[in-house]
Amino acid sequence: MKLLPVLFICLLSLSACNAQQSGEQAKSEEDQLSYFLNSTGMKIEKVNKTKEEWKSELDKMEFHVLREKGTERAFTGDLWDHKGDGVYTCRACKLPLFDSTTKYKSGSGWPSYYQPLDEAYVLEDSDRILGYERTEVMCKRCKGHLGHVFNDGPKPTGLRYCINSASLDFIKREEAAQNPLINVNK
Repeated sequence: MKLLPVLFICLLSLSACNAQQSGEQAKSEEDQLSYFLNSTGMKIEKVNKTKEEWKSELDKMEFHVLREKGTERAFTGDLWDHKGDGVYTCRACKLPLFDSTTKYKSGSGWPSYYQPLDEAYVLEDSDRILGYERTEVMCKRCKGHLGHVFNDGPKPTGLRYCINSASLDFIKREEAAQNPLINVNK
């Protein structure tokens, strides 16, 4: 009779381990694909480059942020207080990431958005670099580090995507309208 709770706990632990392994296996299989699908089912090719290729294409700060998971100092980036109608793209691979209509002034010193242009365009991962857990945000196409997402944003999502200016470029709405990867949520 005393073995029954022990047996139950063992079975529960085994089940949890198997579920975690299945999730990791599915994630690993997705990582091996050379493409991903956006929310409309459009196939988007991933960008894989060597460290040397990235270094030759990005400036020092861009490389530090996008490839080494660095952070620019608050209130120093060229886009933290940028106002314009258009789309913010990944500086490394040009994937459209955020629409200016979702940008807001958070007071953090970094560009802040309450949602990505398409949730399929960003990856999220656990980050414990500072000794506590945060959620890192990366570009899904090139796996470039963008920043972090926090649960203290405005409605409608309650999220704050706190993004480094060095990881973004801005394109005006007229130019953005020509890109088939944009306006997926409109």
